[in-house]
Amino acid sequence: GVLVTGCSSGIGRATALHLAREGFTVFASTRRKQDAEELQGLSVSGLVPLAPLDLSRPEQIPPIIQRIESELSARGAPGLYAIVNNAGGGAVAPIELLDLPELRAELETRIVAPITLIQALLPSLRKAGGRIVWIATPSLMPIPFVSSIHACDFAANCISRTLAIELAPWNIPSLFVRCGGIRTAAPDKESRELKMAMARWPEDRVRLYRRTLEAEMETLATFDTKRSDPMVIAFKVAEALRAARPKRVYRAGHMARLAAVLELLPQPVVDAIMRRRARHPSP
Repeated sequence: GVLVTGCSSGIGRATALHLAREGFTVFASTRRKQDAEELQGLSVSGLVPLAPLDLSRPEQIPPIIQRIESELSARGAPGLYAIVNNAGGGAVAPIELLDLPELRAELETRIVAPITLIQALLPSLRKAGGRIVWIATPSLMPIPFVSSIHACDFAANCISRTLAIELAPWNIPSLFVRCGGIRTAAPDKESRELKMAMARWPEDRVRLYRRTLEAEMETLATFDTKRSDPMVIAFKVAEALRAARPKRVYRAGHMARLAAVLELLPQPVVDAIMRRRARHPSP
């Protein structure tokens, strides 16, 4: 069995469906029951939708773990083969204007909750000789206005690499699938959310960033036209799960390879590139 979080749409949905069609038993978690019911209605053999699981709400985790363990026992499985940590979002905003409750929820979803799941399910992973997969952005770079996303990636990178060392005695790999630009159900979602956020932020603060953020929206609009299909990530996850000797990092999606190259450069060079990319117009 494989647990995939955040399966309502996008990468999570594509990955859950692909793995189920490839023969895995897939526990596909969603925040809303109606999304789980929609997945159930597809009648895909091996797909087990689970809801509600909003990872920013810790009280929802224990019932899902109990359900997974019950399903594994009923199916005669030795344990859980993999956890695919996919759930999460993040906002486009300067750090000065980040919504703190939203940031806390994102940290819960992408850092605290995955550790909670791992702690609870590691005995099952040991029995199955399993592995852990993290889905994240393509590189560790300080990209302006998306710190809520990339801060989680930096933290997840540390946790994943540490787990790979700590779990080596049991041969449990901790792997990354790094995503370039991937098409979502709502291609202009980030631009629309940024416009709405700018409308509710204090005007005196917005004025400081307005021209830069408007330029960012233009960049996002162009980028959205070049995003890759979520299936490219689903294929990489399946590859990571099937490989006898999995790679530490898999990459796919628009600009994923370029981001990988940038990540290899010295930090001062990367920071200088990011400053030029930001194109700060005069307020």
